[in-house]
Amino acid sequence: MTGGIGSGKTSATDIFSELGVPVIDADLISHEVVQAGQPALQDIVAAFGPDVIGSEGQLRRDYLRKLIFEDLSAREKLEAIIHPRVHDEISRQINQATFSYCIISSPLLLESRSIQHRIDRVLVVDAPEHL
Repeated sequence: MTGGIGSGKTSATDIFSELGVPVIDADLISHEVVQAGQPALQDIVAAFGPDVIGSEGQLRRDYLRKLIFEDLSAREKLEAIIHPRVHDEISRQINQATFSYCIISSPLLLESRSIQHRIDRVLVVDAPEHL
């Protein structure tokens, strides 16, 4: 399942979850892999410097967001750190699924070549924001 920000992906995945269908949320995974103590966070610090870490050891997302929007190579460097870990976790969760299918929710699903071979169908969610 894919769609832009505010397109209704979460509402749609909530419906599938209520029906018992496993939902793998790439956004949630991308936040988990950069939690304090995770190897990805250490790699981000090595790539971008200690200023990306807040006083409590958390990733300073606003600071990092500014860096990557101003510099394409910085964005590519960050994606090279995070995306493989997200894709590995998605694959792990797919392999553990006991249902006959699962939903992978990702705003970048169509761009994610490393998991496209695991996808049978693509559902694009594009609901008006007022809904």
